[in-house]
Amino acid sequence: MAMTEVRIEAQDFSRFEDTLGVEQMKRFRETALLAREAFAGRTIWNVNSTARGGGVAEMLQVILAYARGAGIDARWMVMDADPEFFRITKRLHNGFHGAAGDGGDLGERERGHYEQVTGQASGELLAHTRPGDVVILHDPQTAGMVAQLEGTGRHLVWRSHICYDDGDELSRRSGDFVRPYLDAADAFVFSRASYVPPWLEDRIVEIIAPSIDPFSAKNQELSDEVVRSILVGTGLLGDGDAALTPPVFRRRDGSPGRVDRFADILRTGPPTPIDAPLIVQVSRWDDLKDMQGVMTAFAEQVDPVHGAHLLLAGPNVTSVTDDPEGADVLAECQTLFRSLSQEARSRIAVACLPMSDLEENAAIVNAIQRHASIVVQKSLAEGFGLTVAEAMWKARPMVASNVGGIGDQIEHGTSGILLRDPRDAQEFGDAINSLLEDPDTAACLGVAARERVRQRFLSDRHLEQYATLIGRLI
Repeated sequence: MAMTEVRIEAQDFSRFEDTLGVEQMKRFRETALLAREAFAGRTIWNVNSTARGGGVAEMLQVILAYARGAGIDARWMVMDADPEFFRITKRLHNGFHGAAGDGGDLGERERGHYEQVTGQASGELLAHTRPGDVVILHDPQTAGMVAQLEGTGRHLVWRSHICYDDGDELSRRSGDFVRPYLDAADAFVFSRASYVPPWLEDRIVEIIAPSIDPFSAKNQELSDEVVRSILVGTGLLGDGDAALTPPVFRRRDGSPGRVDRFADILRTGPPTPIDAPLIVQVSRWDDLKDMQGVMTAFAEQVDPVHGAHLLLAGPNVTSVTDDPEGADVLAECQTLFRSLSQEARSRIAVACLPMSDLEENAAIVNAIQRHASIVVQKSLAEGFGLTVAEAMWKARPMVASNVGGIGDQIEHGTSGILLRDPRDAQEFGDAINSLLEDPDTAACLGVAARERVRQRFLSDRHLEQYATLIGRLI
């Protein structure tokens, strides 16, 4: 068991000048100055369970880089653990979302192992931190550390990125598991007000929605030529001429990056034609993302007359250490694919994206979303669903389930289409067919989607809210 510090390079937030506008940027600079003065001599620590393969890790990379650029000593520690610990915490995660997951217990044996791992992690964290520092602990994996750090002079914040439903038995079971450890926290952060458990009614609670970085490899502007070159080079699209343009992007440190690795793709026949309408879902291999449901609904309900293809893309499962179910979900998708008709398989691809270089992976996702005709997120449950904001920033029309924070991002009929029932294949198919038949409406939805993200879901707002919360604590 060890704690590993993730090295974060400072980023100058002045790059937001053109994106935010004068007034918004002025407020951002004033907040950064006040925070730098207030936090002088303190370190703001963030702790989670993985440095790759999920929205939390991506957000920490971004937010902490801009905090450091503002002169704040912000750092990031990742707790390492054994597979049994991650099986337990995945069980907690599924339960919070109202899903049974592997159906395993959350009894005394599991509690004992959970406390052993979080206790060891807390001991190592104490060696890195000092009294007066702020420690932000993310999600169920770290909840046990709150109690272990009580009385050490650190300001403790527990940040939950997932949902909680007090009316759901599975969600309550997960909540009951972590609740005894959280009493010592000085403050709590949730993505939505509806996720705050009733037993935190009298505590300091801040609602902070996630955000995206418009300048990261995943969201930066890419020309159509570079997009095609990346997708052809990875094997996701078929058109050799497009590879004449170098598949390059800009790394976080400003240096040039290049996409050189191939995706691992399951399909029948040649790659998707470059001019075919492409429906895309990019997610982790997780039952709650319902990749299998997307595949079935596309095969059964999307009219082949449109010539549309489907791409289901997720990370290489061996690179996501805190999700033990990823390989099983991917295998289920592959089995389902092989059961489809020849005609359906010819229009569907299941791709595992390379993860050896996280910024290269992000550039591939960026290219996929920018090339897509429609981006979908047919989740059965969702904490927030930041892949929605990512696609909206690229002015893509979205079709997504009205679950969790997705409904906070999309205004139905204005900046995307929300599905009332994520399990209703016909509703999904009708939404996709309507956008394929009416490209003008699809384009208008995409333009409105980008503006909504600019106003509500960029990093400046996220940093301001954290600075305000930490200022209250110290």
